[in-house]
Amino acid sequence: MWQPLSNFPRACDWSPAEGRSQSARWEGPQSRPARAPAGIQVGGWRGAASGQAGRAGTRSAAGQPRSGESMRGDHAARRRALQPLPPLLLLLLLLSRAGALHPDELFPYGQSRGDQLLQEGDDESSAPVKLASPLRFYEAQFSYLYVGTNGIISTQDFPRETQYVDDDFPTDFPAIAPFLADIDTSRGRGQVLYREDTSLAVLGLAARYVRAGFPRTAARFTPTHAFLATWEQVAAYEEASSRVPPSEELNTFQAVLASDESDTYALFLYPANGLQFFGTRPKESYNVQLELPARVGFCRGEVDDSKREGPYFSLTSTEQTVKNLYQQSNLGVPGVWAFHIGSTSPLDNIRPATVGGDLTKAHPSPSLEQSFGPTAAPASAYTEDDLDYYDENEGEVEYPPGEPGDAWNGHSSIDTSFQSKAEPRPLGGPASPSPQLTASDRPLYPKAESATLDPQTKEGRALGGVDSPGLNGRVKASRQPGTRGPAPSEIEGDSLDPTRGAPPPYADGGAPPSEEGAPSAHPEGKAVLLNYPVPAHTPPLGRGRQVLGVEDVIGSSTEVFTYNAANKETCEHHHGQCSQHAFCTDYATGFCCHCQSRFYGNGKHCLPEGAPHRVNGKVSGHLRVGHTPVHFTNVDLHAYIVGNDGRAYTAISHIPQPAAQALLPLTPIGGLFGWLFALQKPGWENGFSFTGATFTHEMEVTFYPGEERVRITQTAEGLDPENYLSIKTNIQGQVPYIPANFTVHVAPYKETYHYSDSAVTSTSSRDYSLTLGTINQTRSYRVYQNITYEACRHSPRHPAVPTTQQLNVDRVFALYTDEERVLRFAVTNQVGPVEGDSDPISVNPCYDGSHTCDMRAQCHPGAGVDYTCECASGYQGDGRGCVDVNECAAGSHHCGPNSVCINLLGSYRCECRSGYEFADDQHTCVSITPPPNPCEDGSHSCAPAGQARCIHHGGSTFSCACLPGYTGTGHQCADVDECSENRCHPSATCYNTPGSFSCQCHPGYRGDGFQCTPEPTQRPRTVCERWRENLLEHYGGTPRDDQYVPQCDDLGHFIPLQCHGKSDFCWCVDKDGREVQGTRSQPGTTPACIPTVAPPTFRPVPRPDVTPPSVGTFLLYAQGQQIGHLPLNGTRLQKDMAKTLLSLHGSIVVGIDYDCRERMVYWTDVAGRTISRASLVPGAEPETVVNSGLISPEGLAIDHFRRTMYWTDSGLDKIERARLDGSERKALFHTDLVNPRAIAVDPIRGNLYWTDWNREAPKIETSSLEGENRRILVNKDIGLPNGLTFDPFSKLLCWADAGTKKLECTLPDGTGRRVIQNHLNYPFSIVSYADHFYHTDWRRDGVISVNRDSGQFTDEYLPEQRSHLYGITAVYPYCPTGRK
Repeated sequence: MWQPLSNFPRACDWSPAEGRSQSARWEGPQSRPARAPAGIQVGGWRGAASGQAGRAGTRSAAGQPRSGESMRGDHAARRRALQPLPPLLLLLLLLSRAGALHPDELFPYGQSRGDQLLQEGDDESSAPVKLASPLRFYEAQFSYLYVGTNGIISTQDFPRETQYVDDDFPTDFPAIAPFLADIDTSRGRGQVLYREDTSLAVLGLAARYVRAGFPRTAARFTPTHAFLATWEQVAAYEEASSRVPPSEELNTFQAVLASDESDTYALFLYPANGLQFFGTRPKESYNVQLELPARVGFCRGEVDDSKREGPYFSLTSTEQTVKNLYQQSNLGVPGVWAFHIGSTSPLDNIRPATVGGDLTKAHPSPSLEQSFGPTAAPASAYTEDDLDYYDENEGEVEYPPGEPGDAWNGHSSIDTSFQSKAEPRPLGGPASPSPQLTASDRPLYPKAESATLDPQTKEGRALGGVDSPGLNGRVKASRQPGTRGPAPSEIEGDSLDPTRGAPPPYADGGAPPSEEGAPSAHPEGKAVLLNYPVPAHTPPLGRGRQVLGVEDVIGSSTEVFTYNAANKETCEHHHGQCSQHAFCTDYATGFCCHCQSRFYGNGKHCLPEGAPHRVNGKVSGHLRVGHTPVHFTNVDLHAYIVGNDGRAYTAISHIPQPAAQALLPLTPIGGLFGWLFALQKPGWENGFSFTGATFTHEMEVTFYPGEERVRITQTAEGLDPENYLSIKTNIQGQVPYIPANFTVHVAPYKETYHYSDSAVTSTSSRDYSLTLGTINQTRSYRVYQNITYEACRHSPRHPAVPTTQQLNVDRVFALYTDEERVLRFAVTNQVGPVEGDSDPISVNPCYDGSHTCDMRAQCHPGAGVDYTCECASGYQGDGRGCVDVNECAAGSHHCGPNSVCINLLGSYRCECRSGYEFADDQHTCVSITPPPNPCEDGSHSCAPAGQARCIHHGGSTFSCACLPGYTGTGHQCADVDECSENRCHPSATCYNTPGSFSCQCHPGYRGDGFQCTPEPTQRPRTVCERWRENLLEHYGGTPRDDQYVPQCDDLGHFIPLQCHGKSDFCWCVDKDGREVQGTRSQPGTTPACIPTVAPPTFRPVPRPDVTPPSVGTFLLYAQGQQIGHLPLNGTRLQKDMAKTLLSLHGSIVVGIDYDCRERMVYWTDVAGRTISRASLVPGAEPETVVNSGLISPEGLAIDHFRRTMYWTDSGLDKIERARLDGSERKALFHTDLVNPRAIAVDPIRGNLYWTDWNREAPKIETSSLEGENRRILVNKDIGLPNGLTFDPFSKLLCWADAGTKKLECTLPDGTGRRVIQNHLNYPFSIVSYADHFYHTDWRRDGVISVNRDSGQFTDEYLPEQRSHLYGITAVYPYCPTGRK
């Protein structure tokens, strides 16, 4: 006989006074955060702070500093006042985490508090502020600070803003940057205030923030000084315009530096609605639309080694990460960030607080803070591509080293889209308490609202936490349950009456049979924790309130909270365990999966919200129906769930009639699917959100009055390829006999579910009636339910999901017919807070399922009873009617190359083609690994590749052969000395080289070395020389001063100026010596004669052992008012040979391309609104070919075959074409363009390509060169496609995206898309040459090269003049032909 469920707690084990901690979350500007009640005092602390705030650090009446004794007395008093509180009192003070930071809750500031006011302006800097006590920044100590307009503090005066305000970290000087951007306080638009402060109120608040953020390393931190800088209502710089009013977007933020004798901590504070702009536009961006996100972080500045960047820490890189500054936190209060920035102990880099942070509003940001040199940590990109993750340059996710203590090689970068959170420890564990900071820790001012805290609903935070010295990485928002904490009654010292309000479960007061024999252990990773609640005495809880269950005091599974860092699993290697609709997040102890927006589940299994769901399974049973045994095996179970109204239909086929009839009352069999996919009230979650598709549901049902008992086990085994849930059901025990033809009626009921880390429990009683004609019998049963699943233990629990939820079940239906032999259940389910039996109130149709949305649509509630319908992911329509989207036909799938897309209802799946298999990510199809090839894997024994080649013969066999120029066995090869074989001409010198040789003719001979002929010894005399010789012979060898003799140059040409003897009678002659009319001189003057013969071209004489290089390939790049020339040596950048090709004063060159036939460079000028060209012949002058009808010409492409050019104009939103001389101009496209930028041409196939970085719908389009057959080529997963290039040799169309930070390529028809590099900085333009890409980068202000095959960065060139680079093109020594 099966064992009874024996670990259900008794009723007396549970007390309604117990509560679970809950974190309030700021939901938007309309929601005000909760305040701590005014006047709360803990141990007299606030009284000490307020009583001495006015005296600490003051001066005497004479204005002199107070005496040393007095100062020492102040310090002693301050240390007594700031002593760390006992853990219990500190927990009381920090009991509930607050919502978003209110502006009133910034550190106090204003001129009345002693602040100095920075002069208003665009680029102002304060006078040096002498600190009373030096502070430490990194390893150094500083006594002066400077405050700048542009959201920055430094230990030295600032350079001009153009040298740092638009550049990424690191800066060349020490920087503390709470919001580094181009800020302007001119014309009264905001103010910047700053001061040093030693008041106890300020120091006490700073100490509590720091201790909350660093509970282990700063538990006794007692600051002696604080420096505050506040930027209040400041504006972004804007060009003055009489037509456009100034922007009303203003920012307020604050930086506080708190220090003692040994350590310095920085606090950055961003109040709700305090950040209204998130970046600024560079002053030199001209007509090119660009907004650089604000930089937030720290830089040490230059180091002794000028070739090495100093350490730095970057907190933001995208607009979304800037937005997250006031929405999130690294110490538990949204808008407050803490950092350890200096210490007498070794501090390799900035260390952020890692205790808390409300991540529920996090958005991903697929990019990496990439820099060259000794840069940041290794990274991988696992992003939630379907979220709104970019504006103009967003999208990175970074995974730092696995060890928490890694120093990141002196460079750190964390994207605030995702903030790591410490792993909780059980109560009483080895970690010291580390409560979260709350509203009660903030200063209370007269403006602050007060609130009355109900002792029964106080909210607590977890005791426990890990202060990791390093950063564990960028992580994503978790939907995990909230962190546990002690109940208020425990904290306040109330004794818990174990029997209070807890009646026994049975009328006779006895315990249920299931209370015996509790198991001693549970499988690792699961907790089987069962509550026995008494719903009648459960305090009614609203959203955000919870009840502490019995399982909260179980602390035996301490191994759950420990890990071995050496065995830590990370997203980099295990992200394939996540659903294709999820993203992966690294935490301190491992990784977790989280469903993307519009999907729900546990991350490993995600289903679309609002869509119908299906369940398939098998049911087996060994039952005794009355006294009759009945057995059945693997009969079919099917369920269909309408997700948007909570209806669940279950059908079980071919159960023998006696068993099927007897099972009619057991609606929990189908009720499981109702709980899994129940309609969710706002802020509450159904079962699938916790369990995903793998769990075990155990039920123990006892029938009354006969006390028959049956046990049902339902095991979920995941989702099949069509996203159907697979489940097995086993039924064993005894059930009461129900005669045929009787029908079963079950009234609507409510069930209370209790949630712990890996278990959900429920206990309830239910009545049912049996009817046949006039017969009506009422019976009952009691059901105990236990659902166990594997929750991801590495992430913090979801702070908003209560531990107790109520399932309301309505429209219960059970039916069995002999004709069909199908047992059917139907229920309508809704999950929400625990409620009493009160009169019904009007609710929104979305919450009670009475809406009229399509069953494949989500219902979105509005005001009152209004609502809207939106088709679920994978469906399309108006929400009232939805049809399946064929992702395969529409091209919106993510199946990679070598795979086949198969459409499913509401989804699709990818299958690999023959010969391919899925890689670890379960999306990419890779070639099935062939058998080992020694020639490819390097296991052969041939001589080095430059001397021999390996020949594979199949399997593991191979042979070796020496290359031409070498001799030997192939395993060993020696160079052949060709010079000993007399291969060169006798009049040439032979030079032997490894594997080859060269021949060079002797001086006096010409040829290729294999054939040499003597050079002529004397050139023939010219006309000038012969005439001169004849006249000299006529004059007898020496002419008189009045006799004319032709004057010849060294090559025998007439010198343009000829004179008569030694007189001043001169004239000009042409190249044949004929006088040029009108050039005879007057007495005392000399005519200005123009040379008629081009000067000779002199080339350096090569050394005997060097072959002069032919004209090579080079790059041309646009840099503002000049075009630069950067030669290539193969594919390497010859940086020492770079130079300026053209200086174009007053121009802003953006697009650039090259005509290989006439060796002309063409460019667009957004300042002059022209298109110009110039020959590469020395001395050539620029020529304007288009000078009208342009506003902002950007991209430019030359078709050297057809002698035409194409360009984009982002001001006119046009794409135009003209002949290379500007004639025959024609507009190809002027509709459906928003921000056209890059353009490329394929002359061989006659195709035109261009990008449009429309923020709402970025795309890459193509057409014929005549403007026909226009179509979208790429419009998925792109953000800001700035650069575009077509490689005629590989036939690849490639683009650089400043939004997704990716370099990608596709075939001309849009197929075969692949990522080359996904860690770009801010690319603008790109060109391909050989197996490399070269792009200009606005973060690095240079030219970056990327290997096409490996995707690796190979080189970079940073011009001495640092400013943004725009277009780039490659100049070949020939015209590329490509291939069809």
